[in-house]
Amino acid sequence: MESSNYTFKIEVEKLTKKVGIVAGSISRFDNPRHTLQEEMCAEAVKMILDDVPDLGLGDFIKKGYACCYSYFSDILEQQQCMHWIIHDYLGLSGVPAYRVESGGATPIDAVVNAALWIRSGMFPVVLVVGWEKMNELPIQKVNEAIAIAGDTDWDFVSGFTYNAFYATLETRRMHVYGETEEDLAEVAVLAHNNSLDNPYAQWPAQHGFSKITVEDVYKSRLISWPYRLYECAMTSEGASALLLANEEMTKKLTDNPVWITGVGFGTDTMRPGDRPDNPAWKGLYPEDEKIWPKEIPRPLSPYPDLTNFGSLRVAARMAYKDAGIKNPRKEISLVEIFDPYAGVVLAGLEDFNFCKRGEGKKLLREGVIAPHGELPCQLSGALTAQGHAVGSTSIAQVVDVYWQLSNQIGKKWGAPGRQLSNPKKGFIHGHGGTGCQAGAVVLEV
Repeated sequence: MESSNYTFKIEVEKLTKKVGIVAGSISRFDNPRHTLQEEMCAEAVKMILDDVPDLGLGDFIKKGYACCYSYFSDILEQQQCMHWIIHDYLGLSGVPAYRVESGGATPIDAVVNAALWIRSGMFPVVLVVGWEKMNELPIQKVNEAIAIAGDTDWDFVSGFTYNAFYATLETRRMHVYGETEEDLAEVAVLAHNNSLDNPYAQWPAQHGFSKITVEDVYKSRLISWPYRLYECAMTSEGASALLLANEEMTKKLTDNPVWITGVGFGTDTMRPGDRPDNPAWKGLYPEDEKIWPKEIPRPLSPYPDLTNFGSLRVAARMAYKDAGIKNPRKEISLVEIFDPYAGVVLAGLEDFNFCKRGEGKKLLREGVIAPHGELPCQLSGALTAQGHAVGSTSIAQVVDVYWQLSNQIGKKWGAPGRQLSNPKKGFIHGHGGTGCQAGAVVLEV
């Protein structure tokens, strides 16, 4: 009997700290794409193979590589276990693979899982592929399919969709921190105008290449106060892929690597209403608990309350510790925040320790997160403008940061003026639900 190419015995000497990104790709976001999931994924994988001439799909079975798949909803796909079909379509039958599923956190968790596979020594190379098809159902059914990622015994039956959830969270931030409708509109303007040079982004494909203003955001229709249409993620179709490898294989396959130096993940209660008086958080972050307006009744757990996302704080701190980052504000060159709604950007800036609690709006107003600011954010356009093909979203955001760090924006976007000057480290986060599951990744040249 021939010995298998795959060894599942993890030996201590095989454990590796360094995981490299060899290549990344995006099959453009739009809605509708008039393209099957299989074809979008194949397009993304072909882009990877074009960038890595020393790699072939046959290597996956011959050399013991693996695949990690990401998509959000069987309901949206109108197909159970769609990853089996994708795996077959790519010609990878027999190659070890599985699907990650964690709501909106699915794609970031797929990246984290793949990186940990490599660090364990189990696989030298892992292909990560994510996609979503969101035009198979009417938009009302799409919203329902997303809403049942909430508690269907309590929240869903009370009429809560995610539009209502996030609007509730933002009104709490307005009350406690003094954020304004103009702040939210400015976040939307930042993301949409950042997307205009991005050839993979949905917003310019549908709306053209003119910049928008705060007034344009105000004119977009109200979704759930305070959120208007332009402040909400787009429903999208598209795919993206990453090729990850251990240090040895990364150096064989590319001379321009970017390294995943930190990963993290965190959780919070599924029902947002359980957070203000959740004893699990009490005393965990005393520096944040101190920041609370005297005139507002103090909950049992002042942090995260409904104003912030505790899971984001846990994931970020874990990733920073993993990467050896002591001062995120000074060490990180660019950030891609998972922004299903504009206010999440302001909360995220706080939860990722880029500023004190309640000061996310200050970084926005002072231009810190502008394209040429101290901490550029959402350079791709993120969910509100690049698009939100859920199972692909955070993978695409990792690709966006990877292209910046590897100095490929001029080549990939055809917009050399959008390439940052000498970026060193990037941070990407993703989350599911109302922040009940979160993941974070630190990239470094």
